[in-house]
Amino acid sequence: MFQENLTFWLYDSGSIYPIWSNLAEVPAFEKDNVMASSASPSMENHWMPFSANRDFKQDPKMFSRAEGVWYYDREGKKILDGSSGLFTTPAGHSRREIAEAVYKQLSELDFTPSFLRSHDKSFELSTKIAAFMPEGLDKIFFVNSGSEAVDTAMKMALNYHRIRGQGNRQMFVSRERAYHGVNFGGVALSGMVNNRRAFGSALPSAVHMRHTHIPENKFQVGEGEHGADLAEDLARIIANYGGENIAAVFVEPIAGSTGTLVPPKGYLKRLRELCTQHGILLVFDEVITGFGRTGRSFATHSFNVKPDLITMAKAITNGAQPMAAVAASREIHDTIVNAAPENVTEFFHGYTWSAHPAACAASLATLKIYEDERLFERAAQMSAYFLEGLFSLKDLPVVTDIRGYGMMGGVDVAPMGGPGARGYQWQKRMFESGLHIKTTGDAAVVAPPFVMETAHIDQMIDIMRTTLKAF
Repeated sequence: MFQENLTFWLYDSGSIYPIWSNLAEVPAFEKDNVMASSASPSMENHWMPFSANRDFKQDPKMFSRAEGVWYYDREGKKILDGSSGLFTTPAGHSRREIAEAVYKQLSELDFTPSFLRSHDKSFELSTKIAAFMPEGLDKIFFVNSGSEAVDTAMKMALNYHRIRGQGNRQMFVSRERAYHGVNFGGVALSGMVNNRRAFGSALPSAVHMRHTHIPENKFQVGEGEHGADLAEDLARIIANYGGENIAAVFVEPIAGSTGTLVPPKGYLKRLRELCTQHGILLVFDEVITGFGRTGRSFATHSFNVKPDLITMAKAITNGAQPMAAVAASREIHDTIVNAAPENVTEFFHGYTWSAHPAACAASLATLKIYEDERLFERAAQMSAYFLEGLFSLKDLPVVTDIRGYGMMGGVDVAPMGGPGARGYQWQKRMFESGLHIKTTGDAAVVAPPFVMETAHIDQMIDIMRTTLKAF
């Protein structure tokens, strides 16, 4: 049914303007268009990803617009964004600078094939991103999602070893509770059971180390004091399968989608030592942790561990355009490229939308915002206040653990009924109370935009507390 109290908006030349406050003010010649646009669309055909489709369509949680740290529902109610969209939007929503950059780019050059052709912004952006990387990790391959980035890194690893005469390196090592996207390679690496069980027989070969979520580190801020020895799982896998058969080890420096699992002190350094010792590539999946989430540009800097490949996505465009990338070491790049004859494709991989002009424009505008507003430094400064607020929830009986690092936290709640039932109901109650938070199972993943003020964080924690008390 049409809402009488809606504000109607005019889109013109890349800008949006409020022009009518209610239906009575709408000119007669526009009423049919306004009524059609305000009607609720049919929910029959959209098969939603990672969603309980039947429940959602009975009780939809819909956004109509976003600005700054706020989403707005159909009725105009403000909903605080406690997860930066999906870890995508640390600079806040609907940034005019990004929208204008995309509009300008689409007006000038809407598409360029990246096979045998390119455009200036793809090279400009690769140079900008390389500046965030550790020394020597400066060859940037563009894709469109974190899932594609992970599969691309897997192909790079296999190709690198094959060219060096070590084609026997076909295995991969990951961790329990890991999330590395939803393409077949990433699902093989993933250690989240429900993501794997339906596709298991068709997946590439991957072995999983134990996760690092251990009781000894419960309610620990930052890196845990216990559990560095869990890295010795890799030593046992090497002894069991032969290091000469392993292509790469994939880890999220902080496991994100599973509930923010912060590594124990010394854990990542030990993985690096073992990989170096046995000629295995180390891959950091920084799809979530990249671009300031840990208080540094990338987690590789926060933990002072240098991998051979880094995947990135999400915040690369502040969520405004689909884009992702892989940063490869010069050693990997040069080995693959120099092995091919002249005038021949060196790496048979890529996507139609790789380095899309609009995505490159969005990313360049995004990186300028990060730099001009010093948002990575702001994230580092805001972290202590955010984590103090988050850990204040530990007095609630329903809370079983809290973890956090930088502007990223996880809150576990005791199961109610089946696994994930309480977490699912909790995220719905938070939405109804004006807060968007992503939950996975019975864990909430909290990742505020870096532009949040302390008052926003206070409001977020208050809503989390109130909704948890209701259980």
